[in-house]
Amino acid sequence: MQRENKMGVMPIKKLVISMSLPMMISMLVQALYNVVDSIFVSQVCEDALTAVSLAFPAQNLMIGVATGTGVGINALLSRSLGAKDFDKANKIANQGVFLALLSAVAFMLFGVFGTSLFFRTQIDTSSPIYSYGVDYLSVVCAVSIGLFGQVTMERLMQATGKTTLAMITQLVGAITNIILDPILILGLGPFPRMEAKGAAVATVIGQILAFIVGIILNQRCNKEVHINLKGFRPDGKLIAEIYKIGVPSIIMVAIGSFMTFCFNKILLGFSTTAAAVFGVYFKLQSFVFMPIFGLNNGVIPIVAFNYGARKRQRITATLKFSCTIAVAIMAFGTLMMWAIPETMLRLFDASEDMMGIGVPALRIISTHFIFAGASINLGASFQALGRSHFSTIVSFARQIIVLLPAAYLLSKTGVLNYVWLAFPIAEVVSLIVSLICFRYVYKTLICKLD
Repeated sequence: MQRENKMGVMPIKKLVISMSLPMMISMLVQALYNVVDSIFVSQVCEDALTAVSLAFPAQNLMIGVATGTGVGINALLSRSLGAKDFDKANKIANQGVFLALLSAVAFMLFGVFGTSLFFRTQIDTSSPIYSYGVDYLSVVCAVSIGLFGQVTMERLMQATGKTTLAMITQLVGAITNIILDPILILGLGPFPRMEAKGAAVATVIGQILAFIVGIILNQRCNKEVHINLKGFRPDGKLIAEIYKIGVPSIIMVAIGSFMTFCFNKILLGFSTTAAAVFGVYFKLQSFVFMPIFGLNNGVIPIVAFNYGARKRQRITATLKFSCTIAVAIMAFGTLMMWAIPETMLRLFDASEDMMGIGVPALRIISTHFIFAGASINLGASFQALGRSHFSTIVSFARQIIVLLPAAYLLSKTGVLNYVWLAFPIAEVVSLIVSLICFRYVYKTLICKLD
C-alpha cells in the first residue's frame, strides 16, 4: 500500500514552510552565485560586466525553457500522485527526462551558431563588449545539458515533496560555481585567466555536477517516481499535457527576455554604463525574487496535489499563507534597496558614473517589489491548477503592453531616471490583471471542489 503523501495531510503552515524553505534557501544560494559571477567579472573591467548583462536575455530564455518545462512536469506529476495514478506519474518522469535532452540539443546549436548574431544586434563587433559577450554566452548555451538535467531532476523531487533533496542538488551546483568563479575568471594558481569565459565554464561545471547528484538522489531516495528509459518511446499525449502547463511559463520568460533585450537597447541610447547598471540591478533583485520563486516551487505541488485530491480548504489556506510570506519578503527587499544602494553597487567595483546612475535606479525600481510579490504568488496558483495561460496574459500585459511602451516614451524626455519609473507603473497594472484572473479561476475551479 502507498503511504499517504504529506501534501494531503500535514498542517498547511508547517507544510508550506517544510516544502518551501529548502527551496528558498537553495534559491538564495543560486542568487548568491549569480552575484558572485558578476562581482568577479566586474574586476576584469566594466565592458566585461556590460557583456554579461547584455547576454542575460538569451541566458534567461534558456533557463526559462528548463524551468517552464519543469513546471509542467512538477504540476502534472503532483496531480497524478494526488489522484493516486502512479503509473502515469512514472511515465511523466520519463517524458520529462527526454524533453530535457531535446531542449539541451536545441540550445547547443544556438550556442555554436547563434551567439555572434545575437550580440551583433546590440553592439558593434569592434567593441570589447562584443568579444566578452560571445565568449560567455557561447559556452553557457553550448553546454546546457547540465542546466536542463539539473532542473528536471529537481522538479521530480519537488513534485513528490522531497524539497530538501532538491535543495542539496542546487547547493552542489551553486557552491561549485562560487568556488570556481575566482579561479577561472581571474586565473588563480595554475589556472589561466579566462575572464568572461571563465564565468561561463564555472557555471556549466556546477550545473553538470548538480545534474549528476540529482540523478543519484532520484534513483536512491525518490521512491514514488521511477525513471526507466529502457524501451522508451516519446508519448505525444503526455508531452502535450506537460507543455499545456509549461509553455505559458516558457512564453512568460520569453516575454521577459524580449523586454530585457529591448530595455537594454533603450538604455544603450543613454550609455553602456546604464545597461551595466540594469544588469547589476537584475543580479541584486535576485536576492529578493529568487526566494519568492523558491516559495512558489514549494506551493505549486501542494496546490496541484490537493486539487487532484479535491481538498478546497487546503488550497485556499496554502495560497493565503504563501502570499503573506511573499509580500513580507518583498517589503524587506524594498527597504534594503532604499537603505544601502551605495553599498550594493560597490560590490561591483562601481565607478562614479555607475554610482550616479545606479543609486536612484535601485530606489525607483524597487518600489514595485510588493506588488510583484502578490502577482508572482497568484501566478503559482494558475500554474498548479492547469491555467498557466493566465500567467502569460499577466506577463504580456506587464512587460509588453505597459513596461516597454512606458520606458520608450519616458526615454524621450532625455532623463534616464524617468525610464526606471516604467517598472512600478507596469507592476500596478500587472497586479490588477492578476486579481481579475484569480477571481475567475477561484469561481470556476476552486469553488467547485466541495
